[in-house]
Amino acid sequence: MTAGHVTLVGAGPGDAGLLTIRGLRALERADVIVADRLGARGVLDGLAAEGVELRAEVVDVGKLPGHHAVPQDAINALLVTLAREGKQVVRLKGGDPFIFGRGGEELAFCRDAGIDVAVVPGITSAISVPAIAGIPLTHRGLATTFTVVTGHDQIRALGGGRDHTVVLLMGIGTLANSAITLARGERGGDCPVAIVEDGYGPRQRVTVGTLDSIALQAARRGVRSPAVVVVGDVVTLSPYAPEALSPSTTRKASQQ
Repeated sequence: MTAGHVTLVGAGPGDAGLLTIRGLRALERADVIVADRLGARGVLDGLAAEGVELRAEVVDVGKLPGHHAVPQDAINALLVTLAREGKQVVRLKGGDPFIFGRGGEELAFCRDAGIDVAVVPGITSAISVPAIAGIPLTHRGLATTFTVVTGHDQIRALGGGRDHTVVLLMGIGTLANSAITLARGERGGDCPVAIVEDGYGPRQRVTVGTLDSIALQAARRGVRSPAVVVVGDVVTLSPYAPEALSPSTTRKASQQ
């Protein structure tokens, strides 16, 4: 039997137009596509809508918040089993495989099992989703660095002021606690915050506030996952940001 192969492909944020050409070629060659729910499913649907026909069987291993349809260990084992059957396997993962996607674990498991495996990077939602709301993570005079964390991480020790942009992934469930924690530091409660829901999807929506106000705003608007949260002065560059959140205005208010 011909040896199979596994390719970890980053699907990006869910828009088929943001899938890389190398990723598309891997999908076209695949016998089986093992797909995530977020990002990956949207890309497959988008390709079909554009008339791209893929011959591969699609295996859905999508995960819902708080519920894993297929445990990670089972996904790892599935990739190896399919490859040992001589199949060309694409593991289609939302965003980039190596940004909070457990792609490193899947890569190591396949290699340890003697399976030939390659990686095709994808566009992470940490950068692309803020961009669709007009928010650059760095900007001259406003921010020179950024940190990407998940809402499950301990952010208590995360230093820096509002010129250090913070991007929270999977952070809606812990938004109130994260906002309180970040507000205690140099950023302050009036630091601008934006939530971009369902970036590139049909429910795309932007909510802008401050660390003091964002949890209440999110509750009132019924903000839901998937969403990306951006904290810092770069939020003021978004066309969705009110004039009252400009850096000069918020700094004057904090000094009064």
